[in-house]
Amino acid sequence: MRPIETSRILVTGATGYIGGRLVPLLLERGSAVRCMARDADRLTGRTWSDDVEKVGADALDADSLAPALEGVDTAYYLIHSMKGGEDFAARDREAARNFGRACRAAGVRHIVYLGGLGSDHPDASLHLRSRHETGEVLRESGVTTTELRAGVVVGSGSLGFELIRYLTERLPVLICPRWVFTETQPIAVRDLLRYLVAVAERESVQGRILPVGGAETLSYGDMMLGYAKVRDLPRRLLPVPVLSPRLSSYWVHFVTPVPADIARPLILGLRNESVVEDDVARRLMPDIEPVDYETAVRRALDKLRAETVETTWAGALSSSQEGLPPARLTTREGMIVEQREVEVEATPHDAFGAFTRLGGEFGWPALEWAWHVRGVLDRIVGGVGMRRGRRHPTELRPGDPLDFWRVEEVVPDELLRLRAEMKVPGGAWLEFQAHRDAEGRTHMRQTAYFAPHGLFGLLYWYALYPVHGLVFGRMIARLARVAEDDSGRTAPA
Repeated sequence: MRPIETSRILVTGATGYIGGRLVPLLLERGSAVRCMARDADRLTGRTWSDDVEKVGADALDADSLAPALEGVDTAYYLIHSMKGGEDFAARDREAARNFGRACRAAGVRHIVYLGGLGSDHPDASLHLRSRHETGEVLRESGVTTTELRAGVVVGSGSLGFELIRYLTERLPVLICPRWVFTETQPIAVRDLLRYLVAVAERESVQGRILPVGGAETLSYGDMMLGYAKVRDLPRRLLPVPVLSPRLSSYWVHFVTPVPADIARPLILGLRNESVVEDDVARRLMPDIEPVDYETAVRRALDKLRAETVETTWAGALSSSQEGLPPARLTTREGMIVEQREVEVEATPHDAFGAFTRLGGEFGWPALEWAWHVRGVLDRIVGGVGMRRGRRHPTELRPGDPLDFWRVEEVVPDELLRLRAEMKVPGGAWLEFQAHRDAEGRTHMRQTAYFAPHGLFGLLYWYALYPVHGLVFGRMIARLARVAEDDSGRTAPA
């Protein structure tokens, strides 16, 4: 056994779902971690960013890999395609071939690859065959390669689980094509990460193909009903005899945040059973005991608690409105997130001061009449409305009422988070941050979070999105002017 804490480890795909969660676990074990991404700047701002070495490289650019692999003992290969045209399999093979050769040239001892669970059946989907081919190409490099094969990963933000979660949350009757009854062995993200860490430590398991799964074998329909049970949602399955993968992908595109071009290959893969046929991983690593599906779901849903709203996320969609600060509309851990950011000629203190003045007599910058109309409507349906005002004109403390918001968190000169107490079909938060970048420039960031309850909650958000776009876009612009005016008044002569 080679202690993991004595080795330098490279994590590719560190901006992704698994890679981003693996890095802090490796750091906890004392490893020297280097993270590789095509754009290394995308790693900035993560909680562990300052504790790792960051390097820009692309597996499709063979010449860029040598610096990333210099001095590396173990390399995690967490790269694969879910979209990008019909030639994705060829690109995946090329990337793996480049990476394997570069590992051999750099003297890398061990490659850990995360592939897909399922048998090499002639009817296997193109994506599953490509995942297996990638593992084979890495082994052909001559570097010891350990291939973990996993199916649906149960964790907030993972693609397969979010697909199940959105469908179950938003549809009282679940339309079920044939693929919904395919059996799989979902694994909790924590258990998958434990396997990924363990295979880097234990030489006795290295160089093998290790299928891994959770404690239960279920159909996707069972997973939907299991999720509904945990959430106490009355749901029924409605089997349909004909719904092609293409039609299914459009259905998923409409109901969930997963776009059709990603949903289609995913659904094609769901036609194949993904169960553990060889329990070699359990035999060789008996100390890792995967949890049952319901436990994994409960853990994943913990991420929706208000106090964890700022945890790891995935899946961005760009949007903007002319004349307003650019917005990023994102779906993360089941929440819809709209984020706007502006750079200001002000100190973080003055920027934060503009945030803490909101509500009360200062009001709500931009279309204040719309805020008051929303308050009146809230009162009509039994909500708190806008009558509560605020305790102090400029000071806010956690727990303070603020019109129809409640102050949830305050970090002086850095962060203000408000939780909505008006009547809405879901949970809503409004967060403001002030920070200074490496060049000394001040940024003001405004983020709206909405966790819709069911289909009505989703329809509510998108029905009001044009209004939200105007209000939130103009609000951050107005707050930026307030901060700059305050900074000008307090600047030394």
